[in-house]
Amino acid sequence: MPYSIQLYTLRDAMSADLPGTIRKVAEIGFTQVEPYNFVATAQELGTALKENGLTAPSGHAPLLSQDQDQIFAAARELGITTVIDPFIGAEHWQEAADIEATAAKLNDAAKKGADYGIRVGYHNHQWELESTIGDQTALEYFAGLLDPEVVLEVDTYWVGVGGQDPVQVLERLGDRVKLIHIKDGPLTTDTKAQQPAGQGLVPVLDVIAAVKSLEVGVVEFDDYDGDIFAGIAASLAFLTANTPAGASA
Repeated sequence: MPYSIQLYTLRDAMSADLPGTIRKVAEIGFTQVEPYNFVATAQELGTALKENGLTAPSGHAPLLSQDQDQIFAAARELGITTVIDPFIGAEHWQEAADIEATAAKLNDAAKKGADYGIRVGYHNHQWELESTIGDQTALEYFAGLLDPEVVLEVDTYWVGVGGQDPVQVLERLGDRVKLIHIKDGPLTTDTKAQQPAGQGLVPVLDVIAAVKSLEVGVVEFDDYDGDIFAGIAASLAFLTANTPAGASA
């Protein structure tokens, strides 16, 4: 399982120089990337990935608010096999009926994705863990409503910010989780305070060990008060040195 990098982490650098940014990612040692909002940049990004020997097994796109056919067509062009909706606002996670409606929409998206040979998933923030339905977090209630082929990419940092233990949440979600976002820091909403893996309050190694069906571990910073390339390099170095999967990264 090689580690991937969520390209949203590098959005400013990508905007200024997409080919150069992808080249730096490869030089740091990543072999995989996770693109975001990739429809507009599919051609340029695809060229840069091929030139640097990188693949993109997963990608983020707003499946429930933009044209799904365009998203799936671009994903197929880039070789993305799992498209993940990255953000559904907090107001949609307070009531069971709203969560049920979101799950139904994502299940429908998964049926369309299957026509393209693409799997669908969802990525959380903190509010899906802060809200509860009965004795479950909203995220876990949501997971129980999803069709079997729909997967979760659990952002383990935001689980902690939401007041939950990421290891316990991952264990309860079980095989539904196929991808995780790996980030670290003080577990606050101050994104600039985020830190390279192993330098904050997230039990990163325990988190990775808790996922029994992990396919991709995705390094991400929502923001960073430092040189972002140094930050992602430090994360990858920590993961490579401390996990068996790191040997193939």
